[in-house]
Amino acid sequence: MADVRIILSGLWVAVMLTYLLGDVLRVFAGHVTPGEIGGKQASQGMWLGIAVIMLIPIVMVVLSLTLPYPAIGWVNIVVAGLVVVFNLAGLPYVGRYDNFLIIVSIVFNALTAWYAWTWVSTAA
Repeated sequence: MADVRIILSGLWVAVMLTYLLGDVLRVFAGHVTPGEIGGKQASQGMWLGIAVIMLIPIVMVVLSLTLPYPAIGWVNIVVAGLVVVFNLAGLPYVGRYDNFLIIVSIVFNALTAWYAWTWVSTAA
């Protein structure tokens, strides 16, 4: 079986690609107005917040490969859980495709937490 660090990193890549797919489909479906978020003019602070949120899976790829064990297992469990809560708070979205992709990302996050939990609990 592949190293758990590689599996965790791959799951975070899958989450990021799922988010990006949703963003692309949202643009093509016409569900976005440039410069607006939720019908309001977006500020620089809002864009910064979105950038930070979208960086979470990317940072988790790096941390999954570099942070020492067992800390990385616990970080994956906590961050995956927080991302799921954040995603659930945004439901439902306008497009069925978007709701579907959020559910897919939640499955990826659940797998991340499961792999991390299995890793830290069996080695203890």
